[in-house]
Amino acid sequence: MNLKITLLPGDGIGPEVTEAAVAVLKTAAEKFNANIRLTEALIGGSSYEKYGVPLTDEVLSQCYDSDAVILGAVGGWQWENLPHNLKPEAALLKLRKALGLFINIRPAKVYSPLLDASSLKPEVLKDTDILILRELTGDVYFGEPRGYTDDEGWNTMTYTREEVERIARYAFELAKKRSGKVTSVDKANVLETSQFWRKVVHEIHQDYSEIELNDMYVDNAAMQIVRDPKQFDIILTQNLFGDILSDIAAMITGSLGMLPSASLGKDYALYEPVHGSAPDIAGKNKANPLAAIESVAMMFSYSFQMDKAAEIIEAAIDKTLQQGYRTADIYFPGNILVSTTEMKDIVLENFNRIYDEQALGVFTL
Repeated sequence: MNLKITLLPGDGIGPEVTEAAVAVLKTAAEKFNANIRLTEALIGGSSYEKYGVPLTDEVLSQCYDSDAVILGAVGGWQWENLPHNLKPEAALLKLRKALGLFINIRPAKVYSPLLDASSLKPEVLKDTDILILRELTGDVYFGEPRGYTDDEGWNTMTYTREEVERIARYAFELAKKRSGKVTSVDKANVLETSQFWRKVVHEIHQDYSEIELNDMYVDNAAMQIVRDPKQFDIILTQNLFGDILSDIAAMITGSLGMLPSASLGKDYALYEPVHGSAPDIAGKNKANPLAAIESVAMMFSYSFQMDKAAEIIEAAIDKTLQQGYRTADIYFPGNILVSTTEMKDIVLENFNRIYDEQALGVFTL
């Protein structure tokens, strides 16, 4: 299998965590006989500093010519006062729109060794396994008109039928492979766009009568995620609400540094950790690389249908945590504090060990 991947390390801790993720990617690809052609490019603030824009047409073309894109993080205090279209975050929105990445999948699954890392009670978190499906190319982030003056600011929240239908169908299809339950989150008691969202979701649900569908207002959903997260399996929601709820769900995993994501479209896919650029620890070898590594596992599964590679990566992460190794964001007294690069090396060691243990009996090379 020949795979072309574009790597966009970005800003802040992005280069550090993607370096770790790429090391795991290359090892897994070698073990499973996949030939990886990796091309690195600039995005976000680093691109602005060199080219005057956060995303060049050349980089976008390179992404079009890739089987998948890996992104680190964008943003930083030094670019906060730039015009909206030049901010590092504008590159990410442009990339999502240009590649047609209309589904964002953010798993919130607790590793048993991290039950004490969250501020939530272990008995509340145990066995939680949520997938948040966030619509990614509509809603207030892309609606026009938008702008502000000294006296007023405005944004437009809008959805088309196609935007709602395609992610609803994806959610119901995915539910067939899981528990058969979807919770659609909106604000239909206040917003017309949410009333439209709910209407279309229920229309699509008629084709999936075997799937259980529940509706929930977003404010209640935020409370329920921290009160009783095990009640959820798949959360289907609008762009704005998904942005907020997925960060709330990070409390399930113990840290934003543990939350990976996949952004999928009809023809393209992008994988990135949820945590952002964390400029306060950039360059200090303190960042947690596990979300970036888990994003690579998602890439093997969703883009390349190499589920066994993904499974072993996740098992290696779990074993590393079982052994007590922690970066600072998930560290508690009694754990073993490690750096970004040390965490990467331990995950790689465990990956190789698990692969060797399973190679003869579980799968055929």
